[in-house]
This record gives sequence, C-alpha cells and structure tokens, in this order.
Amino acid sequence: MTLRIENKSCIACGKCVQVCPAGIMVRSTDGKGIEAVRTDRCIGCGHCVDVCPTGSVIHSDFPPQRVHTVDTSRLPAPEQVLELIRSRRSNRALTPRPIPDEALQRIVEAARYAPTASNSRQVSFTLVTEPEQLRRIADFTVGVFASTARKLLHPVVRTLLKPLRPDLYRYAARFAEIEREHEAGNDPILRRATALLIIHTPASNRFGCEDANLAYQNASLMAESLGVSQIYMGFVLTAARMGRKNAFARIAGITGRPQAIMALGIPAFRYSKYTER
Repeated sequence: MTLRIENKSCIACGKCVQVCPAGIMVRSTDGKGIEAVRTDRCIGCGHCVDVCPTGSVIHSDFPPQRVHTVDTSRLPAPEQVLELIRSRRSNRALTPRPIPDEALQRIVEAARYAPTASNSRQVSFTLVTEPEQLRRIADFTVGVFASTARKLLHPVVRTLLKPLRPDLYRYAARFAEIEREHEAGNDPILRRATALLIIHTPASNRFGCEDANLAYQNASLMAESLGVSQIYMGFVLTAARMGRKNAFARIAGITGRPQAIMALGIPAFRYSKYTER
C-alpha cells in the first residue's frame, strides 16, 4: 500500500487531517502543507481520499476509477428517509414469487457499505434461494427447538428449572406449537420466504455481531425501498447457536459465525399506514 500527498495540487485545507482515524495525515512543520506519516497504520477506510477537494491524496487502494463524486441532488430528503423508516414493517404475508436478482444484489450492496470496527471489513454475505436448502434450514431450526422443548418439559427438569428460569418456559409451549405447524406445512419459521440473507463473520472477530447488525439495517432499508419484505430470523439465529457445532454452517454453506439472518420475500400487499411508536 502506498499513500502520499500531491503537493502541487494540495491546498492544505486540513480536511484529511481532521478525518483520518489513524492520525496519519498531519500538517507539515512549517504549517503550509500536509504530510502522510506512519502510513503503515493506515486502515484503508478512504476517508482522506473522499474528503479531499482537489484529489491530492494519492492512495494505491483507491485509484481514480474507484472514486466517485457524490451527487447531492439525488440524495433523499430527511422527511423521505424518516417516512421510509416509519413505514418499515416485518411483513410476514409473503407470495411465492421469487425476488428479482437485481433487487437481491442491491440489498447485498447496501449491506456491504455499512461501517465496520476499525474498517476490518470482515463481514460476509450469503444468499440462500434454493427451495431445498431453505427447507433444510427450517427443518434444522424446528429440530433444535423441538429437542429443547422436550428437555424443558420433562417432569424432573421442569420441577427443578422452572422456578429458577421461568423465562425459558414462556417459550417452551410455543416450541411445541412451532413443531406442529411445521409438520403441517405452514412454515412458521421462514414464513415462505424465497430468500435468506445470512450475515456472518469469522468467529475471532470481536465486533462481528455489531458489524453484522449495522449491515443488516442497511439491507433492511434497501429492501423496504424496493418493496421487498424482510423479517429478522431470530429463531433461526438462536438455533444456529444452540445446535451442534458448525451444523448450521454446513447446511447454510457458510464459513464463520452467523451474526444476523434476514428472510426476504415479495409481499402479498403493503401496509398503507403506520402507527406512532
């Protein structure tokens, strides 16, 4: 990686100094220019390149063809952004129609643009659209919860554990209902979604959960803008963590640890109102 300042065009505005999180950009000792020091500390965030008004920051990770001018005329107004956020719903009334590939790719692209701690960029995205693979994920989830319910409802375990963990027994009966609904073909887990977006990180990533859920929010808002329903798959994520080691990863075809999972589908209808919260 190379990083330098083109002194002939630099106007020493100091914007790069203000935004560099690694403290690489500094004013020269005479105060008339900018210097790049300790460049080995660069995390590759690109802040310096994007903020420079004259294109004087030369960074090998960001050649000119990868740098784009922001067209502020295309940005949504604050009222439009807030309306989108207010109207976003986890619409579980889905149709069997597949989501267009272009829409899925836009959702993933939006997720990729989310920030990550120290710009680690260790978040990966896996789209599952094959019906058989989706069925296996639903089967796995139901199986984990059914097994857990049977253990919790065992008379001896129930007598000993319920007084200590009453919160667990709030869900035990629901687990049994989910198993019955699943066996009847009602798909209580995926809600007949035609795609799953699995956001995963290396197990060693200390901030994997936080990074993944920032990405999830980007993807969720993009899906909403495209008219695609999105549902947080808390049951699937919990089952992935409760099941046998790497069992979910093998079924889903991912590496690392799943941190957030979104079900996606074409809604049967859209909500026409939103309630104040």
